[in-house]
Amino acid sequence: MKKIVIIGPESTGKSTLAMELAQHYQTVWVEEYARRYLLKNGMNYTYDDLLTIAKGQVELEEEAARNIKNEMLFIDTDMYVMKVWCEFVFSKCHTWILNQVVQQNYDLYLLCNTDLPWVKDELREYPDLENRELLYHIYKDIMINQSVPWIDISGNYTQRLKKAIQGINEHLL
Repeated sequence: MKKIVIIGPESTGKSTLAMELAQHYQTVWVEEYARRYLLKNGMNYTYDDLLTIAKGQVELEEEAARNIKNEMLFIDTDMYVMKVWCEFVFSKCHTWILNQVVQQNYDLYLLCNTDLPWVKDELREYPDLENRELLYHIYKDIMINQSVPWIDISGNYTQRLKKAIQGINEHLL
C-alpha cells in the first residue's frame, strides 16, 4: 500500500485535497483526528491533550490501513504536524510523538502552501499570514531534511489537485 500524507499550516486546503485525491483514486482518506477531538472537547487544549490527539491520529490511520481495499491511502496530517504543533504552542514535544516520527513509513508528502486565503473556522488559531508562513517554512524545512519524496502544493484548489495527481502519478505509479 502507498501512503500519501498531506501536511502544512491550517487553512491550506489539506482536508479538501485529501478528500479529492481519495475520490480521484477511488480510495479512502484518513481525516485529521484533532478536528474531531477539539469539536468535542473545545479549544482550551493542554500539552497532554496533544498527546491524546496524536494517539487518536495514529489509531485512525492504522484502522484505515487495515481495512483498505485499494493500494493507496491519503492521510490528512501526521506526527510531523503533531511535533510542530507541540513545539509551536508549548515549546516542547512528547517523547511518544518523537518516537512515532521516527517510525513513520510513508511514500510521499504533499506540503500545502499558504497561498490560499485563510478561511475562518471555529478550530483555527492563526489567521495572520506571518504565522502561517512561519509554519509553512517549518514544515518545508522538515521536508527538506527527511528522506521521503515530497511535493510543494500551491495554487487554487483546482491547480492543487492537478499538481498533486501529477506528482503522485510520477512518484508512485
